[in-house]
Amino acid sequence: MNNSIKYSIASLALASTSFFACQEKSTDSVIDEEKMVISSIPEPSEKVEGMVWIPGGEFVMGTNEADAYDAEKPAVNLQVKGFWMDTHEVTNAEFTKFVEETGYVTVAEKKPEWEDLKKQLPPGTPKPDEALLVAGSMVFSPPSYAVPTQDISLWWMWVEGASWKNPDGPESDLKGRENHPVVHVAYEDAKAFAKWAGKRLPTENEWEFAARGGAEGKRFAWGDELTPNGQYLANTFQGNFPNDNQNLDGFEGASPVKSFAPNTFGLYDMIGNIWELTDDWYDALKYARLAGQAPKLDAGMNQCYNPDNPYAMEHVIKGGSFLCSDNYCVNYRPSARQGQAFDSGTSNVGFRLVKDVEDKAISLK
Repeated sequence: MNNSIKYSIASLALASTSFFACQEKSTDSVIDEEKMVISSIPEPSEKVEGMVWIPGGEFVMGTNEADAYDAEKPAVNLQVKGFWMDTHEVTNAEFTKFVEETGYVTVAEKKPEWEDLKKQLPPGTPKPDEALLVAGSMVFSPPSYAVPTQDISLWWMWVEGASWKNPDGPESDLKGRENHPVVHVAYEDAKAFAKWAGKRLPTENEWEFAARGGAEGKRFAWGDELTPNGQYLANTFQGNFPNDNQNLDGFEGASPVKSFAPNTFGLYDMIGNIWELTDDWYDALKYARLAGQAPKLDAGMNQCYNPDNPYAMEHVIKGGSFLCSDNYCVNYRPSARQGQAFDSGTSNVGFRLVKDVEDKAISLK
């Protein structure tokens, strides 16, 4: 099977092309005030292993930056309650323990079902050959030369047998990657892990509040400079994407968790490394609706809206990944957001969990 056919089947099977691509940027600006008020509610006396307390409070979500993407605008004032959050993304070692104890099988390890897939495709889409509907996932495969960044099939490849335990394909394994974030997990996989762990996925609002770490109106989680004093503070792509990663931050792909300094809340890798799943459906007009600039969605309406991928059902992913670069998509910012098809995973998407005060969590050690 040639690569173009593989990619066509991957697009058909996963219905997830929109989260790889970066939208055209807008120069519109609406709101000019940004603030962050941290709650005075004290941290609960009972600590939770592997998690830090996020006090909640009032903050400005989104951005009015001229070069931000439309889906991040306009900035809106929101509040979140306090919650516990994992200090780092769920690792391969932690996910291995979950699978060993439950026998869980991820979406990527199962053959895609056409009846489920066609619900997210344009009406009349023909069914592919049954032999092409095989278990697998999307793997970043950089070309050896510069290519146009409009065609994602030039660096993303559907790899039969790729999954969380075989991240590069059936010939790969987790040796040496035990402390890397687990990838190739779909939304339902993350939800299953969360149920087992006695936790939950964060909302988009919670995630962004936590990522900002108490900073007011900063472009990045640590300030307004990407590399202050020449220091790399997150795992991103340096060089000409997608073919020339100069690895100036020390990593070519995903890095072990806690490889970079935490933010002021004590959270590691909220920016870069891997995109992180949230529990919210992706709505490209979320902030516009909150600001009264677009019609609100009624309860009976589809809560997912992405004009670039109108048939897919997507959840919000946040934080950017090791593939975000300044010449392709500058998504290594707290306000950045994209949609991820709920029934698929890739080699640069994972998750971390949160816990409400009244919940009980089990130890993953």
